[in-house]
Amino acid sequence: MNPSPIELNQVRPVPKPGRWVSAFIVALLAAGALYSLATNPKYRWDIVWQWLFSRTIMVGVGFTLLLTVLAMAVGTVLAITMAIMRQSPNPILRGVSWFYIWFFRGTPIYTQLIFWSLLPTLYPTIRIGIPFGPEFTTIHTDAIFTSFWMAVVGLSLNEGAYLAEIIRSGLNAVDKGQWEAATALGMRRPLILRRIILPQAMRVIIPPIGNETISMLKTTSLVSAIPFILELTFAAKDKGQSMFAPVPLLIDAALWYLAITSVLMVGQYYLEAYFGRGFDDTSAKKRPKKGRQAAINAADTTTDDPFMEVTP
Repeated sequence: MNPSPIELNQVRPVPKPGRWVSAFIVALLAAGALYSLATNPKYRWDIVWQWLFSRTIMVGVGFTLLLTVLAMAVGTVLAITMAIMRQSPNPILRGVSWFYIWFFRGTPIYTQLIFWSLLPTLYPTIRIGIPFGPEFTTIHTDAIFTSFWMAVVGLSLNEGAYLAEIIRSGLNAVDKGQWEAATALGMRRPLILRRIILPQAMRVIIPPIGNETISMLKTTSLVSAIPFILELTFAAKDKGQSMFAPVPLLIDAALWYLAITSVLMVGQYYLEAYFGRGFDDTSAKKRPKKGRQAAINAADTTTDDPFMEVTP
């Protein structure tokens, strides 16, 4: 007796008209925005393409990148120092670290930059010597503390306070058993941080640091408070106003910000993938098999399905 054939249900997806309506509305709005950008003559796209690679814009791009790199480098060093001090058993070190983070996170970056621009007025000269003792030399502040270095110091100190909390959270994400095991092996605290804790904490630290780097790229536009006139936004705005065409030059600046941000996002993606090795199951599946297992598979002596029936 032949068994009756099995009839499979014809499954159909549930209609969702709301999804199509919302997609149509969004597409319509996006098409309207693009049409406005392309047809509005006040954008002056001819000037945009003419000045996109001009010397004024390229110098602004160069100084913006330089400010970003220096601020993140100095800020990262400060952040690591403050994060370690926050976890120090010494109460003085913990107090200094807490005050630094509290002050620079609690005041606006624009206010801090204005303060640094007034530093030569507050301290016309800097005397180097023994505290409450003899002086070795005197330095005029305005001679060495130019607007560029004011911008670097202001951005670095502010960024260091934010990065310190990011790094501290990354250090706390590592299991305390790692500290105990390394201490039991006789390793000193600096060696434990450098060889065991920091490499594991990087998986947690890298994503927010990447976001902070992208944010710092755009925060450099605030150094006009000092003022530092060679930064990209200030240079584009100043040139646009002198040409009575501020919009095209600001579009040039925006296009460069978008291009640099896109490159930083790609770099952040690969850094996250690198430090996330061993934690991401999908990356392990994508990697090819190596070593002994690869040789066994190449010999074709095993099947892919271990439960496949074999007739003797």
